Amino acid sequence: MTSMTFAPADASTRPLYLVSKDDLEHWRAGLGDGAQAFVEASEFSGGAGQMVVIPDATGAVVAAAGGLGDAKTRARKRFVVAGVRAKLPEGTWAFRSSLRGDDLSEAALGWLLAGYRFARYASSPAPKAMLAAPEGVDAARLERIAAGEALTRDLINTPANEMGPEELEAAARALAGAHGAEVSVVAGEVLEKDYPLIHTVGRASPRAPRLVEMNWGSDGPHVTLVGKGVCFDTGGLNLKPGASMGLMKKDMGGAANVLGLAHMIMAGETRLRLRVLIPAVENAVAGDAFRPGDILTSRKGLTVEINNTDAEGRLVLADALALADAGETDLIISMATLTGAARVAVGPDLAPYFATDAGDAAALEASADTVRDPVWRLPFWDPYEGMIEPGIADLDNAPKGGFAGSITAALFLRRFVTETPRYMHFDVFGWSPSSEPGRPKGGVGQGIRALYEALPGMLSK
Repeated sequence: MTSMTFAPADASTRPLYLVSKDDLEHWRAGLGDGAQAFVEASEFSGGAGQMVVIPDATGAVVAAAGGLGDAKTRARKRFVVAGVRAKLPEGTWAFRSSLRGDDLSEAALGWLLAGYRFARYASSPAPKAMLAAPEGVDAARLERIAAGEALTRDLINTPANEMGPEELEAAARALAGAHGAEVSVVAGEVLEKDYPLIHTVGRASPRAPRLVEMNWGSDGPHVTLVGKGVCFDTGGLNLKPGASMGLMKKDMGGAANVLGLAHMIMAGETRLRLRVLIPAVENAVAGDAFRPGDILTSRKGLTVEINNTDAEGRLVLADALALADAGETDLIISMATLTGAARVAVGPDLAPYFATDAGDAAALEASADTVRDPVWRLPFWDPYEGMIEPGIADLDNAPKGGFAGSITAALFLRRFVTETPRYMHFDVFGWSPSSEPGRPKGGVGQGIRALYEALPGMLSK
């Protein structure tokens, strides 16, 4: 069960004081003598995530306080308030704090995100404490952001035996149905003619590969989202070792992220035309699997030498990007769990991205700071173009040498976006390796809150 909405305030709503270490003495001085003595005895210090309930003279809980920590803690941690929610008794609570603006919105969103549970296979009760929407926040906006994040997490967390290409298509169709969007799908052998790389990567699996397309909106700027939907990646004939295969259910994290973002856009009735493209495949091992040394011709006509069948994500994205680039669009954004090199560079928390337009990058980074969805720009570094040119074909899908792996992958993808000047690519991890407030261990959205915040401004220019 997931509880990611606000509750209406009523007569039983109790105050939840959000107290920083710096404000502790001032806040405590304003309490009645009995409450002040109780708080002192509880050793509540305002530490991040710390919580104390405050009773009246009869022992009934009439209020609570949650710790925000100090300024250094808040700079290093997101969604500190999320750590308080599970500790609170059942009931509806209302923030009482000096937080305003973006800080208040972050606290309220953190509360909602703390309500996420993935309980498809095992019981995981949602917290019973609810929050009345704080005054000064856009409650509906925060709820749709939380719902988009929950969709992304659910899709990534679902194991591959129940989240193959067909099930990923079904998830896109369900989302489209909820928002009046249109869906079309090209699947199976029909792919071979127009989407040869998608077909080649997915043909060894008994679960037919497909290209899922969703369209929504008829007015405004046009944005195209492309999400890598590799529902499981064995590595193909360049078989991954077992330890590396363990998290490969998340290799469709790019698709999960763009679907979560699409929900935010459509639920908010954002004025734009939205196109979503998801190449959905399983990279399996069989007699007809593609091989190292094969040379493949892409939808765009560029030839690709296969030097590692485990570098399949950029192949399926290439055909989808070629389709996106051939249409009328103002901005193309691709999202993919693409390279281990990105993880080595920035770790699991930051979402590295590439942008052809400096204005888009500036808008994104300002929004990322606002909504606490961290991103980090890496360069489309032109001097490395030669690293993806093998000589025997136009492109190499897995350059040797081990250097700049995320950059060379991004340069590979950029070769398929030649008609659209504004292109952004996100090399996300899509997984939280440990539990943090508002971010339980498991699938997670990255970059999508920042994009949702930034897109209206980016597309208005």
